[in-house]
Amino acid sequence: MKLHSIHQLYEQRLAQSTKPFRARGASVVRCIHCMVVERLCICAERRTLATHAGFLLVMYDDEVLKPSNTGRLIADTVKDTFAYIWSRKQPNEEMLALIKDPRWQPFVVFPGQYADEQRVVSQPVLQEGKRPLFIMIDGTWSEAKKIFRKSPWLDTIPVLSIKPDAQSRYQMREAAGECQLATAEVAARVLELAGEKEASACLDAWFDVFREHYLTGKRQLDLPIPGALDKFREIRPA
Repeated sequence: MKLHSIHQLYEQRLAQSTKPFRARGASVVRCIHCMVVERLCICAERRTLATHAGFLLVMYDDEVLKPSNTGRLIADTVKDTFAYIWSRKQPNEEMLALIKDPRWQPFVVFPGQYADEQRVVSQPVLQEGKRPLFIMIDGTWSEAKKIFRKSPWLDTIPVLSIKPDAQSRYQMREAAGECQLATAEVAARVLELAGEKEASACLDAWFDVFREHYLTGKRQLDLPIPGALDKFREIRPA
C-alpha cells in the first residue's frame, strides 16, 4: 500500500515525540495506517482519485496522532493532498511555497463569520489555468480558531464558507456545536462545490466506512450486515 502525506506526517510527528502519545483507547491494537482496530482494517478498500482540486491540511500539533482524526480520509481519497503541522512562529517553508505556487488558487475553508466579509466566498471561482487548493484547518474547534486567527499568511486568502445542511454523522468526538461537521464531511461538500462529484461521493461514503468500523471496534461489536462498506463498494471507482 502506498503511503500518503498524512501517513508520512504521522511517522514524522511520532518520531519527534519525547513520550508515548496516549489517546483514548490507547490500549487497543490498531492498524497504524487506517487507525481502525486491526481485525476491522479497511486499508485494502481504499481508493485514491486523481482530481482537479487539491487539499492542504494544516494540522494542530498532535491532531495527526489521534486515531479519530478524519483528515487522513481526505488523503485516502484525493491524490493531491498535502499535510503539515501548524507552527505560529515558524510556518513550514514548503507549505508557504505551495500556497504561492502559481498553478494553485488557494481557498481557506472556514466559517465566514470569523473572517472579514469581503474575504468570504460561497463558491470557488477560479482564474484561468489554475487548480483549486482547499486549505483545511484540522484540530478541535478551539484549536482551529487559534490557527485561523494566528496565521498571518492566511490573511489574504479567500475564505470559502460551508453552511452545514444536516447534523454531523461523526460520533467519535463531542462537537462544539450541533451543526459542526468533521473535517472529512466538510471536504466532501467542498469537492461537490468544485464539481468533483465522483470524489465527493467517494469521500462521503469512505467517511461512513471509517466511522462504522472505528465505532464497531471501540464498542467491541460486530459489523452490521449490510453495512457502510457494502454501500462504498457500490459507488467506488474500479
